[in-house]
Amino acid sequence: MSSVNFSAMQDRKPVKVNVNGEDICLTRIGDQVFAIGDLCTHSDASLSEGDVTDYKIECWLHGAEFDLRTGEALTLPANIPAKTYPVTVVNDVVEVQVN
Repeated sequence: MSSVNFSAMQDRKPVKVNVNGEDICLTRIGDQVFAIGDLCTHSDASLSEGDVTDYKIECWLHGAEFDLRTGEALTLPANIPAKTYPVTVVNDVVEVQVN
């Protein structure tokens, strides 16, 4: 995995990391970090290039929005949820659990 330090993450600025061959979008909101699959379920666009508002990330390509907490597709054209992953922060290092 690419090592990401919590303190180096900018608030609401997504970061793409690869964990065990899976591309994951990490987003810090305040003192929380959320991990969601990096590819939009509508098209193969990288969610880490999208904008974050509240707890939503918007795909830059067609505007589909996903809830960072649950992966739920909130707006069309996406109607399939994105996968989410458990996240912990240990000694300032963000750890994502991928099964």
